[in-house]
Amino acid sequence: QVQLVESGGGLVQAGGSLRLSCVASGILSSIASMAWYRQAPGAQRELVARISSGGVTNYADSVKGRFTISRDNAKNTVYLQMNSLKPEDTAVYYCNVVKFTTRDGIMGPYWGKGILVTVSS
Repeated sequence: QVQLVESGGGLVQAGGSLRLSCVASGILSSIASMAWYRQAPGAQRELVARISSGGVTNYADSVKGRFTISRDNAKNTVYLQMNSLKPEDTAVYYCNVVKFTTRDGIMGPYWGKGILVTVSS
């Protein structure tokens, strides 16, 4: 029902910046939140940042002050601006969408295929 395609990943040196984008398509009504998760090798997938339909954001403590999540509703796109990158930010980053209606409740989560971010020291 919702397709997500991430872009913007790659290799960057420590201290550098990247901006990830995620374009959503499909049935986009009733999106409650859009988020970025990441999964490092050998680790569990973890929440990086989330933005609600009302624009409320929350971040993992490890990225506060360095990463910024934003969304462009007209383009059905969510962004993750990543500054002051560290080697420990190396991971596959996944876009995530959750929908909600009073009739159906929570639907999803829907996931993108992920995109690799590598930060070299």
